[in-house]
Amino acid sequence: MTTRSDAHGGVIHDIGYRPYAGPRLGRRYATRSLYVQSLRAAFGLGRSGKSKVLPFLLLGGMTAPALGMLAIALFAQLDEMPMDYPGYLAAFAVLPQIFLAAQAPVLMSRDLRHHVVPLYFSRPATRGDYVAAKFAAMFSALMIVLALPLLLLFTGAMLAKFPVGENLLHLLYGLLAAVLYALVYSALGLLIAAATPRRGFGVAAIMGVLMISFAVANITYALNGGFDPTQESASWAFLISPSTLVEALVNQLFGLDADSPSALHAPDGAGTAVFTAVLLALTAGGYALTLRRYRNV
Repeated sequence: MTTRSDAHGGVIHDIGYRPYAGPRLGRRYATRSLYVQSLRAAFGLGRSGKSKVLPFLLLGGMTAPALGMLAIALFAQLDEMPMDYPGYLAAFAVLPQIFLAAQAPVLMSRDLRHHVVPLYFSRPATRGDYVAAKFAAMFSALMIVLALPLLLLFTGAMLAKFPVGENLLHLLYGLLAAVLYALVYSALGLLIAAATPRRGFGVAAIMGVLMISFAVANITYALNGGFDPTQESASWAFLISPSTLVEALVNQLFGLDADSPSALHAPDGAGTAVFTAVLLALTAGGYALTLRRYRNV
């Protein structure tokens, strides 16, 4: 017979599990790993074959026209590239927008749908680290899509023996435009994707915001006499859309296509400062709201 004290007594058994005695890699390593995995996921790497089709198809769609222009410049012996570097990004702006809409929910919505976000926060990485890693991954993926065709155009210019200094300067203009596009797109796209665990809703919402704002900006511009060179005030309509905002700001900053009536430009004077402030506010505001969203997860 056991006594009452024996019945409630506990015994610790050593069943042979070895404790982890290796190095603790910590918060920085966890954040870097999350960034690398998110960047790979943006291009479908490490996932099924069908997950790679759309991102690489869009990347090919951005680079194919640059390769065509490179061939034309070489065989037709042109004096300059058929299209300027910032203008190339503006002409094919819809492709990085589709890339953003398709891949931003991959980075954000899947974790929410499968309820794994609390697992990330149980590790050394904080909520701020999580958002920073996702933002950096989306920004890097967009920079690859935006910058690769510009580098191909520059390569073609060098092979065709165009002036190095002028092309290098305009390449820098194009890369700055790519940075601005990637910043504002990443901030807005991740914010919208973080609002819903359903990927389809995220894709539709991102494309809806970008396409509708673009249409509204152009309609407002036209209704305010934008095609009349004397109606400079109509250019304020470009603040409505992120894509027209960046295009108009870059053209105005560097004096690009000043003689073209169809080119977008920010208003003179205070317009450049206002456009810059709005772009920074969109980027910082989108990032801050995404961070706030994950404080409540």
